[in-house]
Amino acid sequence: MSTVRSRTGAVLAWGGALLFPLALFTAVAAPGDGDPLVQGLIIVMALVLPVGAARRAPLAALVLLVIGGAAVSVLAISDGIPERAVAAVFIVVADVMVGNVAAHRARRVSIPAAVLTGLVQLALLLLFENPGDLLTISTIMVLAVVTAWVVGDSIHQRRRHAEAQREQAEARAVEAERLRIARELHDMVAHSIAVIAVQAGMGRRVIDTQPAEARTALANIEETSRDTAAALRRMLGSLRRTDAGSGPAPRDPAPGLADLDGLVARSAQAGVTVDLRRDGDPRPLPPDIDLSAYRIVQEAVTNVIKHAGVGRCDVAVRCDSGTLTIEINDDGTGPAGGADSTHNGLTGMRERVSLLGGEFDAGPRTGGGFRVSARIPLPGAAAR
Repeated sequence: MSTVRSRTGAVLAWGGALLFPLALFTAVAAPGDGDPLVQGLIIVMALVLPVGAARRAPLAALVLLVIGGAAVSVLAISDGIPERAVAAVFIVVADVMVGNVAAHRARRVSIPAAVLTGLVQLALLLLFENPGDLLTISTIMVLAVVTAWVVGDSIHQRRRHAEAQREQAEARAVEAERLRIARELHDMVAHSIAVIAVQAGMGRRVIDTQPAEARTALANIEETSRDTAAALRRMLGSLRRTDAGSGPAPRDPAPGLADLDGLVARSAQAGVTVDLRRDGDPRPLPPDIDLSAYRIVQEAVTNVIKHAGVGRCDVAVRCDSGTLTIEINDDGTGPAGGADSTHNGLTGMRERVSLLGGEFDAGPRTGGGFRVSARIPLPGAAAR
């Protein structure tokens, strides 16, 4: 239906533009005893015909109007038609079309079009027998053309500025999405690789003396690898489904604080016991806060597994007074306690908390070990 409507509009627009010269000729060539007002009205209506093509081809519509309008104005002078009224209408419509060209075309096109239109109007002024104050009228005509061009050009510049802002916003959105994907990949893969590395090392050490323990380690490696591979496939599949023409991509369930028990179990397989404590008033959390909270705990526990050199850590999650508080402590003796030596993990956690308007702190504890703390405000906190 939209295609038919578009084609109908195009036919009507260009049909009116093609009828423009015929309408002008009919009006000017009417019998001399005809009513001049009727002839003038027909000419005015004819001048409106090219306007329909202005949106589709602004420059072509302007050229057609200028040529036809100038011709009918010259003929009107010799046929006794009220030429001043005809010329005035022609000038006004031509100036509007100049503004339309300036609003839709670059300056290298709109400026010559405005100059040529102004010259044609000045030439018509010189054809009148009694043009009056020539300098004043010509000045007004030039100012009218310039004003129409300035208005149209300002519209064009605003449109370009809005388009540039839209492109920048899209670029920022793409960059933010890339950073989000990078964080998700880092948090997910780093934790899985840390668990796999610990299990592989333990299996290698006990494969000769404790075959059962080695088989358990291999089973844990297989399970962790399979889960990680499935998560990677879901993420890559989600990215592919966002291609043009594929429609909206269904989002797979993201992990949250409710999935911390699984994280605790996997950490135990890697040799680190996690003492998980939940306090406060349990409440449903927004998806972005729930996911970020889970990733913060996951990354902190991963750093304990990889760097702390200790077999346990404490994780406390508390939700009260409109604030979600997360704290991870360990007594490790590794470099900088449980800190990630590349600081990528800490940077990612700090960035997540910052995006949610919260506070993040991480550093060595006074009595030894490492501490990670995050405070995230919850929606509706101010209202309570």
